[in-house]
Amino acid sequence: MGLFRRIFGSGAPEGFTGGLEADEHVLASAAVGSEWLVATTYGLWLPGPRRVGWHLISKATWTGNALAVVEAVEDGTAGEAVVLRDLAPQRFPLESPGKVPEVVHERVTGSIKSREHNATVGAWFVQRKVAGRDGVLLQVRPDPGVDVERVREVAASVAAKIAKLRG
Repeated sequence: MGLFRRIFGSGAPEGFTGGLEADEHVLASAAVGSEWLVATTYGLWLPGPRRVGWHLISKATWTGNALAVVEAVEDGTAGEAVVLRDLAPQRFPLESPGKVPEVVHERVTGSIKSREHNATVGAWFVQRKVAGRDGVLLQVRPDPGVDVERVREVAASVAAKIAKLRG
């Protein structure tokens, strides 16, 4: 892959300063002012640049001429499950979006293997594939205002049952 990159380049746009992994490939990019939004096989590079893994994008929507992204951060664990907390939406105006909106949609939804909302506990339970890693990760996103410790207890129990089923 190193020789391929030396000959053909990484596919990153001119002026992009993010450090791509050796096996990370650029799928689409669009200018955000003087910076870049770059979709790769591993995640979405936001201006800065800073990469957010596909498994940590809770929601991405394309409206008008802007991509709105809700990034999640890991807020601890519950057994083998990861508890998530959503950050405020970020909006990126794109004059020439190219394939960015469709690639982002495909990658975010493609990372989701299953999802279910448990109204009794008040949380989303989502199994997601993490780019560059084997297996599936159980993520739990508590609803606003619920007892997060109760969600953690249930999430740990669910993660243990899934692990037992996988053997």
